[in-house]
Amino acid sequence: MPELRLEGATKYFKIKHERRKHMAVQDIDLTIAQGEFVFLNGSSGAGKSTILRLLGGDLSPDRGAAYLNNVNMNRYFGPFQYRLRRAFGYVWQDTRLIRKRTVYDNIFLAAQSGGLRKNSDEAVEKALSLVGMLDVRDNFPAELSIGQVRRVELARALVCSPPILLIDELTANLDDDTIWDLMHLLHELNQRGTTIIMATHASRYVNIMRRRVVTLIDGRLAGDVRNGRYAQTTVPKKFTFQKGTSKK
Repeated sequence: MPELRLEGATKYFKIKHERRKHMAVQDIDLTIAQGEFVFLNGSSGAGKSTILRLLGGDLSPDRGAAYLNNVNMNRYFGPFQYRLRRAFGYVWQDTRLIRKRTVYDNIFLAAQSGGLRKNSDEAVEKALSLVGMLDVRDNFPAELSIGQVRRVELARALVCSPPILLIDELTANLDDDTIWDLMHLLHELNQRGTTIIMATHASRYVNIMRRRVVTLIDGRLAGDVRNGRYAQTTVPKKFTFQKGTSKK
């Protein structure tokens, strides 16, 4: 069962037209067990997206390490790293749909690139049905509303049935009904064993769902609370939450 871990992870980014580098996150120690549902909270620029990309192996830390099942993801290259990344489904903040391809084609391509060769058609239809978007399979992204686009992006992330979902601001600019439908779907997926790590500003829904809440302030871990509330801060403790247990 996949376990994710960051150990002393620090990441810097170069600022355009400046010599100095900007610290995105610093000295992050974080362990996420298979089957957890974790909300990443913090203001814009706090480091949420960077954490997601480090956890998924999309970025390499400048210091520290990122592990998937005790394997340092950043020491693998080429086909080996590609296989590791098949453990993840990604929904990024910016849309990655190909504008000149239909909804079906976008998800079919994701299925193929994720290693599905047989039953790709069935996998695409299942993913679209899960998010309630089967009726737009022949539409192009430009013909969809923002809410529909985000659902389709979630379907694309789900098409290969990854054990881990990394989600960045899925609920931004959506109405309450759509947000609640998506949260309900994520809850169902988590109940089936999918690990979900979600960066969000949807404070109302974080407070309702009361899952593990990891809060970042200026690139540092400021809170790690089981059954937490939005942006709840604590003195971080080094421990691992296991599914079905509580930590007082």
